[in-house]
Amino acid sequence: MGVDSREVRELLRTARCGALGTFSLAMPGHPFVSLVTFVPDSDLRPVFLLSGLAEHTRNLRADPKASLLLAEGGAHPLEQARITLLGEVTEFEPDDAARQRFLRYSPESADYLMLGDFRFFRLEPARLRFIGGFARMGWSDPPAPATCLAPVEEGALLDALAPFVPVGAGLLGLDQEGLDLRIAGLFRRLPLSPEAPGPQALLRAAQAALAGLAPVRAGDGLA
Repeated sequence: MGVDSREVRELLRTARCGALGTFSLAMPGHPFVSLVTFVPDSDLRPVFLLSGLAEHTRNLRADPKASLLLAEGGAHPLEQARITLLGEVTEFEPDDAARQRFLRYSPESADYLMLGDFRFFRLEPARLRFIGGFARMGWSDPPAPATCLAPVEEGALLDALAPFVPVGAGLLGLDQEGLDLRIAGLFRRLPLSPEAPGPQALLRAAQAALAGLAPVRAGDGLA
């Protein structure tokens, strides 16, 4: 079957953590799997902030080949969509706009950065395995964003949207398919369908989505 690229993109954008598989240094030839948090960059590549003391970081510096499993939440896990990304995870230094984008999604990471031991790593996917539920599965190349917004351009649009955000909500990110917010401390994504390509149409669609947002209440959002 064909892989639903939009479903893959949505899972990449809404998952907040995953299972990272690396090659173990302590047990050569064995896989080592650990729980990690991540933020997708504007090209949908998972970005991690990892400690140099972590086992998976030592593994990656010896061999960058890795996999990352992401899954939807739900009462019946095997009925939910999930993807496994395979590629290489390497250290990099983001520019200021990319760093600020990461910290919008993961504000607690600012404390880790102050420790001096944490570094940014990025997964460059080569292939992915998608399972959408029973009898819905397949291999695919990594998904490309519907339309890529550079972090600087995204930041400018978020600044323009700031006056429309309800009290108690905070803007995180924006793309052609959705607007990400933090509401009452939890993640929420508003789907968007701009009537035309380009930043102005995207801005209008986001403004309309915010106008239709119900008043913020404690417990709103998605963990």
